[in-house]
Amino acid sequence: MNKIPTYRPTLSDIRSAHKRIEMYVTRTPLHRYRTLENFIDAELYIKHENHQPLGAFKMRGGINHLIKMSLDQKKKGVVTASSGNHGQSIAYAAKLHDIKAVIIVPENANPGKVASMEALGADVRFYGKDFDESRSEVERLSKEEGYTYIHSANTPDLIEGVGTYTLEILEDLPNVDTIIVPVGAGSGICGTAIVAKSINPKIEIIGVQSDAAPAAYLSWKSGDLQSVPNNTIAEGLGTGLGFAYTVGIMRDLIDDFILVTDNELESAISLLLEHTHNLAEHAGAASLAGALKIKDRLLNKRVVLIMSGGNLSMKHLIKIINNT
Repeated sequence: MNKIPTYRPTLSDIRSAHKRIEMYVTRTPLHRYRTLENFIDAELYIKHENHQPLGAFKMRGGINHLIKMSLDQKKKGVVTASSGNHGQSIAYAAKLHDIKAVIIVPENANPGKVASMEALGADVRFYGKDFDESRSEVERLSKEEGYTYIHSANTPDLIEGVGTYTLEILEDLPNVDTIIVPVGAGSGICGTAIVAKSINPKIEIIGVQSDAAPAAYLSWKSGDLQSVPNNTIAEGLGTGLGFAYTVGIMRDLIDDFILVTDNELESAISLLLEHTHNLAEHAGAASLAGALKIKDRLLNKRVVLIMSGGNLSMKHLIKIINNT
């Protein structure tokens, strides 16, 4: 069973992580899109984490964590549960350091993400109908077979790693007013908030989650960990419960948290494809969907949207195009 950590990464920790991983990751671009500003009357920028070699921000965290692991932990091999992008990050980092990686994925996992994990040498196993059921199998394997358990939320090294994209944002746009971040288990928004609030507490941090899997949102709102059905099409946002570690950081540091529908996510994917010529997965489009929902609050602000990933399946892309 994974224990909840007792410490939180600091700005200094995240700066150290940036130096540690920079040779392995892409310093992704921050682009302004003026045609999107026709929909949101703000100065609108997108941080393109979809331009990472694995198509998502998660690889920053996986690389940082496996570099920092002890020799004993590396010898045992690692096991984790993932709906896709986190698993890719662990598979990639494990390949870099010749570590055995077992990735447990839901039975309906994105085929492209599964293929990527397998191509990176991971032992990919299907278990359960969703991420939370997959996670139960990880706990069993860690306990019974001795693998080092990597929890996608309760792991400070992951937050350190993914927080590095916000260092880049503030180097490129130090006068940003608002950063809008997709939320699944919460590592991305926690890293964003730690960096931004440490450098400039006035920067507004807003999380976005699907209303078809609102566990993190409900946990943040109530202060008590919530367990609710995970019915979203967005695998990167899909978890059925809030995690104490990331929810605690979010409650301390983020300014707001909003919900969008899966239909709004798909509309945002279409807009991003048309106006930025970038393919976002559902989670990667959540920041734009959220911005559209609160556009009156963003009037004349400098806003950064995190495009957290671009690993959309062909099946979902065809559906979205046909419905446009």
